[in-house]
Amino acid sequence: IARLFHLKGHEYVIDAARLVAEACPQVRFLFVGDGILRRPLEDRIAAAGLSDRFQFTGLVPPSRIPELIGAMDVLVHASLREGLARALPQALIAGRPAVSYDVDGAREVVLPGETGFLLPPKSIEPMANALIELAGDESLRRGLGQGGRDRFTEQFRHEHMTRELRKLYETVLAERAGE
Repeated sequence: IARLFHLKGHEYVIDAARLVAEACPQVRFLFVGDGILRRPLEDRIAAAGLSDRFQFTGLVPPSRIPELIGAMDVLVHASLREGLARALPQALIAGRPAVSYDVDGAREVVLPGETGFLLPPKSIEPMANALIELAGDESLRRGLGQGGRDRFTEQFRHEHMTRELRKLYETVLAERAGE
């Protein structure tokens, strides 16, 4: 779930998909979003012989994101730079495990062994191995998905985040008043 743009890492997902396709013929990939790299990504997928494994949704309204996450077994986040991608907590709250590169805010929500797999940026084989493991183990998918749901449903509720932000502002203002 991302713009099809530089630094979003779609090319790494495609490269990992080559390995996944050999081990797990049932696995399919869904790219949610659109952007200037759509055509080059489609060409890369075709060159890899994976056109039947990938589907592009194009641009979708935010209201459709929960439905699309619900259709996924796993969320892959391969961005090389991102504060905290909204898709990660959305997937975890929906009970979907995440496979993500260890960048910026991802490490705050993708907890190895608890909510998903956290991988070195730009790594292909570790991503493929994580996806193969998840594809072959429904109880692992369910367990990691439930771990994400249990841990983050309350933390990322709008009311909770508003409360926490308000506390932070009050603390900063109180410190400044004391200067």
